[in-house]
Amino acid sequence: MHGAIDQPASYPSLKGRSVFVSGGGSGIGESLVEHFCRQGAKVAFVDIADQPSQALVRRLVADGLDAPHFIHCDLRDIEALRSAIAEAGAMHGPVRVLVNNAGNDDRHTTESVTVDYWDNRMQVNLRHQFFAAQAVRPQMRDAGGGSIINFGSITWMVGDPDCPAYVTAKAAVGGLTRALARELGPEKIRVNCVLPGWVMTDRQVKLWLNEAGERQIADRQCLTEKLYPADIARMVLFLAADDSRMCTSQNYIVDGGWV
Repeated sequence: MHGAIDQPASYPSLKGRSVFVSGGGSGIGESLVEHFCRQGAKVAFVDIADQPSQALVRRLVADGLDAPHFIHCDLRDIEALRSAIAEAGAMHGPVRVLVNNAGNDDRHTTESVTVDYWDNRMQVNLRHQFFAAQAVRPQMRDAGGGSIINFGSITWMVGDPDCPAYVTAKAAVGGLTRALARELGPEKIRVNCVLPGWVMTDRQVKLWLNEAGERQIADRQCLTEKLYPADIARMVLFLAADDSRMCTSQNYIVDGGWV
């Protein structure tokens, strides 16, 4: 596994905990699902892509882990998302950890954006994060608390010019995180935001990593090693566990020092 470390942390509070991950079938999401499974959590995840999601389940079972529960879901369909979260709660007990990972950073120019495309980018990168939090809130409240981990991006911090709709949505996730943390705090629900840098998923490497990209990493990151999904997953584990019990309403940047 790229980005693996010799002695990863173990979080006893995550053992048996009900966890829900969006976009869990590939990329960062795949690593999230695997890392939670290795902690002994009860994991449910949604994704629109069936084949890689089912392959992930088979791989983890072959490694001797409990099978995560995969639910096909297009996150633009909020009723389907609500149904998936209810299904996860019924199967594994009240969801105590929500990881709003799903998103899409397809490149586009300002001139090319139509109203429909703009609305679609908000649905894919922002809207589902709010409605997933809304759906898990009663489960977390009744269980005595929980942790919501939203996914932002450093793209809005550096002013990335290649995907303005995506950058806008990810900037808004920061505001959403702050608002939810304040509202849900009295119910012992923590809300934080993870901002990844340029993570070397298979998709990123295939579509955009070239010689210029390699130079950019060397020039911009303080740490010149490449960033991998496992690096993001380890931060998420900490924020999901009781070890971070007084951490809320914050941005956690994992980018090798790009920003």
